[in-house]
Amino acid sequence: MKNILLIGGSYGIGQAIANRLSETNNVHVASRTSDQISEAITYHTFDVMEDEIATLKLPDAIDGLVFCPGSINLRPFAALKLADFEKDMQLNFFSLVKVVKALIPKLKQAEQASLVFFSTVAVKVGMPYHTTVAASKGAIEGFAKALAAEYAPSFRVNVIAPSLTDTPLASKLLSSEEKKEKMGERHPMKRVGTEEDIAAVAVFLLSDDSSWITGQVIGVDGGMSTLQAK
Repeated sequence: MKNILLIGGSYGIGQAIANRLSETNNVHVASRTSDQISEAITYHTFDVMEDEIATLKLPDAIDGLVFCPGSINLRPFAALKLADFEKDMQLNFFSLVKVVKALIPKLKQAEQASLVFFSTVAVKVGMPYHTTVAASKGAIEGFAKALAAEYAPSFRVNVIAPSLTDTPLASKLLSSEEKKEKMGERHPMKRVGTEEDIAAVAVFLLSDDSSWITGQVIGVDGGMSTLQAK
C-alpha cells in the first residue's frame, strides 16, 4: 500500500483525489480544515503559508505527493499592485518549493515517487485578466520540468493544467447555471470541468500505470488549449 500525501485536500479537487486514493492507499491530507475528510484518511492540521511540513508525523517514505493550494485572482493588470503578484507567487509557487524541498528525503525513500502539481490552461493560452495566476502557475511548470529532469528516475514530476472547473475556488465564476452554460460554451467539449475530471488524471499520474510519464504538463481543459470551439 502506497503512502500518498496531499497538501490541501479537504475540499474541491483535492478532496476528490483523496477519496479516490483512500480506497487502495494510505492517504494523508495536510490542510487547514478537516470538515469534509473521510475517516479512512489521516488528517494533519497544516497551513502551507505558515507551517513547516517537517513538523508533521508523516511516513518515512512518501510514494506520492499532490500539491493542491492555489488561487484564482482575475483582475485587469492596471488594477493590480506588485503585492498582488507577490501574494499569488507565495501561495502558488514558493510554498510548493518549500514543501518539496523539505520532503525530498522521504520521496527518495520510495521505490519511485510521483509528484503532481497544478497549473492552468491560461499559461499556454494567453487570457485577459490572468496575469498573476498565469505568472505564478507558469513558474510551477518550469520548476516541475527542471525537477523531473534532475531527479529522474528516482521520482517523477508532472503537472495538470485544467481549464475552468466547477469547484469551491471557482464558485464566484460559476454561481449560476447560466454562468456555467456560458463558460461551458467556450470549450470544445461544451461544458466546464468537474472535480472528478481532474481527480481521475491525478490518480492515474500517481499510479504505476504512468511509470513512464514524467516532466509533462497535461491539459485537462475540454480541448480549450488546442482546439477552437464551434
